[in-house]
Amino acid sequence: MPKTRGFSLFASPWRWYLLALVVIVIDIATKVWAVERFMYGPAMQIIPGLLQFTYAENYGAAFSFLADAGGWQRWFFGAVALVFSAVVIVWIRRLPSIKRWEPTALALILGGALGNLWDRMLLGYVRDFISVYYGSWHFPVFNVADMAISVGAAMLVIELLFFKDKSEEQGKSSAEV
Repeated sequence: MPKTRGFSLFASPWRWYLLALVVIVIDIATKVWAVERFMYGPAMQIIPGLLQFTYAENYGAAFSFLADAGGWQRWFFGAVALVFSAVVIVWIRRLPSIKRWEPTALALILGGALGNLWDRMLLGYVRDFISVYYGSWHFPVFNVADMAISVGAAMLVIELLFFKDKSEEQGKSSAEV
């Protein structure tokens, strides 16, 4: 039976773009839930003394960097996210279909970047709702997009530190076949 080369949603790189879309949808859905539940109400303790759901608006970048800059940062961070997302889309497209770890990491980063970009362009700020704290120490409030970006970035670092040589060897051996 001959192989047909038609469009498949689960063929590389479309599966990675689909993963990014799933991250975006989950991020936006959880932000909508957090706004409805916590914007005017009390925080919800998940693990008392450690984790709670609350509501916060971040007008800056990570850790509220440049939050008080006067509004220009909205467009600056939006432009950076768009350019970065375009680079990641091309990066994913050019990866060999045998790769799994690197495109998964990039898809998580892409989905997180676009999820936060959605908020930034639509609202002028990013909605955050996950608060981790211990005693008087508080980690900056974050959201699902931030988690996806962080996990994806950590995966890329792990790839570069521990698996880069193996993935290059696999790429060479599969290209020779």
